[in-house]
Amino acid sequence: MQKAAAQVEVAPWGNLTGIRTDGQLLEFATSLRLVKVDGHVTETGKERQRPKYTRAGNQQLITTQLDSLDFVETVQDTGPGQARVQVQLTARNSMPDSSGAYFSVQPPTAVYPASSAVEVRDARGTVLATGTLASLNLPNTPASSIRLVAPTRQLTITFGEPMPVQLKQERGREGPYYRFYLPLLTGSAQRGQTTQKTFTFQATGSIDQSPINLTLNPAQPGRPFAGFGGNFRLQNPKTDPQVIDYSLQNMRVAWSRVEMPWQLWQPLQDQDPTAAARQGKLHPHVRESMEMAQKLSKQGIPIILSAWSAPAWAVVGTPARGSGPGPDGKWGNPLEPSKLPASYKSIADYIQYLKDQYAVDVALFSFNESDLGINIRQTGQEHAQLIKELGAYFASRGLKTKLLLGDNSDANSYEFMTPALQDASTHPYIGAVSFHSWRGWETETLQKWAAAAEQLRLPLIVGEGSIDAQAWGYPAIFLEPTYALEEISLYMRLLAVCQPFTILQWQLTADYSPMAGGGIFGDNTPLRPTQRFWNLKQFASTPENVMALPITADRPDVAAAALGNNQKGTYVVHLVNNGATRRATLTGVPATVKKLRVYTTDQARAMQKGKPVKVKKGTAQFALEAGTYTTLMTK
Repeated sequence: MQKAAAQVEVAPWGNLTGIRTDGQLLEFATSLRLVKVDGHVTETGKERQRPKYTRAGNQQLITTQLDSLDFVETVQDTGPGQARVQVQLTARNSMPDSSGAYFSVQPPTAVYPASSAVEVRDARGTVLATGTLASLNLPNTPASSIRLVAPTRQLTITFGEPMPVQLKQERGREGPYYRFYLPLLTGSAQRGQTTQKTFTFQATGSIDQSPINLTLNPAQPGRPFAGFGGNFRLQNPKTDPQVIDYSLQNMRVAWSRVEMPWQLWQPLQDQDPTAAARQGKLHPHVRESMEMAQKLSKQGIPIILSAWSAPAWAVVGTPARGSGPGPDGKWGNPLEPSKLPASYKSIADYIQYLKDQYAVDVALFSFNESDLGINIRQTGQEHAQLIKELGAYFASRGLKTKLLLGDNSDANSYEFMTPALQDASTHPYIGAVSFHSWRGWETETLQKWAAAAEQLRLPLIVGEGSIDAQAWGYPAIFLEPTYALEEISLYMRLLAVCQPFTILQWQLTADYSPMAGGGIFGDNTPLRPTQRFWNLKQFASTPENVMALPITADRPDVAAAALGNNQKGTYVVHLVNNGATRRATLTGVPATVKKLRVYTTDQARAMQKGKPVKVKKGTAQFALEAGTYTTLMTK
């Protein structure tokens, strides 16, 4: 049995989340913070900066910026439960309105309640102050360490040099919490000013190895699951083909999504794009995108066609081509109302040409993330209008293509669906409901999407699946076991909460690649699958013709999802253990099942087949190892 080692975990934007010991994360949260004299605070966080992330052995290196301050943060494992953080700061420009830059530490309230004991010492070990998080009075004397003691955890922070410490009570969405402020630079910053501080963390505590009980309920099957799928938007001509071919040859891809380069299909309104294509004037990227759809279709994989951008004639204003807001603060461009009939014809011509010349039937069509404007922007009302009018136009042309409701940038903007949901005239033209899984993972939010699909009695599709929309900017994070485990954990959560018809990985190309080497992200070593690829392959090995089955886990660190077909006697249980190794008991297995095959993926194993688990009277017992993705399935 593999034993998980101690390892500090840090997000690619520089925030530590804790130290993992024997598979269990001993949590604490850090961030870099810039405080202005008016009290305004800017801090490092997901999608707030454009950081860079790399790893060298047991060191993780993050470079980022807050206003005019450049940070280089080096995080290193230094022993069991221990890590050292070095922060270098350089002011590119003077900042007279700054009151200071800080390294902040937030003990999680669930682990360190307000009654947790705090002890502050100086460099000689003399106690300067004691109390609780709620009652501590900090002296002005510079301190050298802080120690927190909670019922099940202890955390000691030692400073490389004495410094004054601040402790503040703050309030977030989940209520009040406490945060320590450790100064990096106090007062106004001067151009060229530099500083360097070092902090050492020691986290200890009890490891939860209590057994886990899993309860399966095959008597209440939910919605069908067609299987795992992928996005195949072509962006890297040199490195995409190898990842696409490897993925298609080595995993079952149940559904797919490809690009319609609309802006290149008909750049001029008075042009006949079909005639131009037949005359050999098809833009190379359009041809490659159509060939990509053809390649997938030949393998029997259904096609979702999505347009990211529109021709200049079809939108209001100058077309947005970037991935950010314009001068008005808005993303993308709305469609030009007077050109909608011409736009509908242009899109239908593309779909018809795909059918006629490449034998591709497009199942579903969408504008990518039009709720946000990447790069076509719509209101909910305009989205409903599009579904009604374009759907009707498709039907008038004899095309079976339906529209996606949503295809939103994340789950949070679910109100974008409301006008179409409330307008029954849109419903005949909707083929599925879709959102992207970059944000909005709360149960209540995800249930909104499940409810919409239930209302329409249509499939729910996760049109883009993964966890960090900016990860392309720091691709070294794709090789981290932490990222791999979080990504597959989310998929299990989506299966359990939403019961999607399919989840389409972003992407099964070199973009956000599940492969390494082969020139991808500058890595010229031989092409090879990563832990993420094996996670996806293991997930994609879910049998066909299954439905979501309820399953519960009585421990919070395990993400569980189950699927099955009672008529065929086919069952699969997916488990992601984000905690320590423990014994697991699975009950509720149908009496016809006598054995379950076991596959495990982690940092060291690639969908490794284990010893079959025996099932006796509907119960199976097995070891669930730390930091693993484990799948149990019938033959």
